[in-house]
Amino acid sequence: MCGIAGLILSPGAAPPDPSVLSALIGALHHRGPDGSGHAMMGRVALLHNRLAIIDLVTGDQPFFTGPATLVANGEIYNYRELRESLPGVNFATNSDCEPPLHLWLRDGAEYAKHLRGMYGIAIHERARRTVTLSRDPFGIKPLYIAAIDSGLAFASEPQALLEAGLVKRALRPAAVEELLQLQFTTGADTIFEGIQRVLPGETITCSDGHILERRQINPVPAAPPEDIDEDTAMRRLDDALMESVDLHQRSDVPYGMFLSGGIDSATLITLMARLNEQPVLAFTAGFDAPGAADERDQAAAIARAVGARHEAIEVTEKMVWQHLPEIVAAMDDPTMDYAIIPSWFLARRARQDVKVVLTGEGGDEIFGGYKRYRQATLPWWRGGRSMWADGSFDKVPVLRTRPTSWRDGMAAAEIRAAEGGRSALGAAQALDMTDWLPHDLLLKLDRCMMAHAVEGRTPFLDPGVMDAAFRLPDAMKLRRGMGKWILRKWLEKNQPAAQPFAPKSGFTVPVGAWIKAQGTRLGPLVAAQPGVAEIAHPDKVEALFRDIRRWRHGFACWKLLFYALWHRRHILALPPSGDVWETLAVR
Repeated sequence: MCGIAGLILSPGAAPPDPSVLSALIGALHHRGPDGSGHAMMGRVALLHNRLAIIDLVTGDQPFFTGPATLVANGEIYNYRELRESLPGVNFATNSDCEPPLHLWLRDGAEYAKHLRGMYGIAIHERARRTVTLSRDPFGIKPLYIAAIDSGLAFASEPQALLEAGLVKRALRPAAVEELLQLQFTTGADTIFEGIQRVLPGETITCSDGHILERRQINPVPAAPPEDIDEDTAMRRLDDALMESVDLHQRSDVPYGMFLSGGIDSATLITLMARLNEQPVLAFTAGFDAPGAADERDQAAAIARAVGARHEAIEVTEKMVWQHLPEIVAAMDDPTMDYAIIPSWFLARRARQDVKVVLTGEGGDEIFGGYKRYRQATLPWWRGGRSMWADGSFDKVPVLRTRPTSWRDGMAAAEIRAAEGGRSALGAAQALDMTDWLPHDLLLKLDRCMMAHAVEGRTPFLDPGVMDAAFRLPDAMKLRRGMGKWILRKWLEKNQPAAQPFAPKSGFTVPVGAWIKAQGTRLGPLVAAQPGVAEIAHPDKVEALFRDIRRWRHGFACWKLLFYALWHRRHILALPPSGDVWETLAVR
């Protein structure tokens, strides 16, 4: 797991500026503090910071083979099988990221279809003067590209392109609307003018500072539900989950997992306990706010049932106000998901013992766990409604301009998700896997983990699990008002202590209560921030913070607070200056 960056310059452009390259790689140091490397080949520069997970001795990058050079951010879980599929190749290392280079030499841009893992990869071929950029199909690992005056630049995080001065710190107004209304942004265009995401599953071929070709792997089957009985489905699911967790445990450094009281992480720890002779190390977060949902007791019960070593941390209001500026600063491609708070603190705690953590992201999307899926499958006259139909500020009138185009990206994704004969449920799941999953949940996971140099792994987001689960009959996902029915049945059989048929409570963070307690103090500070003053009426913002009556008011305040801190860091280029109060007070 690492950070990568590079330049692909046009003919006639000056050679890469060493100061620019230094700024690029320096901005990604947190992603790979174990080493760095680079390759300069004419008008192409490849840069790499390393977090050493597999092959600690010979795994430094770049990798060189014949006419090609590779840098990669990620883990290729089937690297051992890939090595066996390449007879006659003399591997120079034991790294999981060397086989993709040899696959590329054999298959060209089609090489990525053989990879099972999470990755952002750049491969330079000197004779053809091409650079191939690839991102994993689920979008677990990030990769960004920007057109610059002298050609193209790419990096694992937008902030590297900004810190290097390759792209101006300018906002894209349509993305600001999306962020405020949805809490994340959709599609290829980021919130920064001129910076694009390499989309999940994309492989982009570049040469002489231009993009020549794009191709994409879609991991979500475009087909109707299959005809399969429950016993067969359960056996197939067990095999797929076991194989995926086994692959995701491949590591030369210690690993653990994040354990909530929910279905997904209970499934993971049950499988990990099967596969490990030593007790699994599990981490759980809870909160000090009265009445807040707290999963520590349930997580502890599951941990005891499987013989795991359990570490629980309490996230307090004081901790949040102290560290929120640096938490938000990590979210350069912003998501306003309040789960960034416990995720950041869990990663900080986990880093004391491990460098790899398995997590349950993707379980709801693949098995149909969200309440909104049930609503999306109903006809309108029974209460059915489109997903992501309401924006956070629709009934909170504090913005200067009423958002009008914020749902355009989601509407376009809805059309694509309905293709291929998918059921209404399958289309809803596919929609979430297009934007919500990569641009909210996985982005949150990546930035919070990498802020502490911890690798987050997601066994549910695996081709084998997708093949076994996504096209199951709708009734094996949604039944009796419950989502993830088949996974609950699997857990009932394999780990009843998880209480799999208890109602799903959802994971909530008491940001509304924390903000309400400090609203009179916070409101004037937030309202006075330049970023907030551009989009909202300061007097209405102050009034909103003073009088939080409903959940949506507290959530709107959270988004305004997040945006105030985010804008200061990533648009005004002002680093955090202490806690929330000290940072917002700086003019």
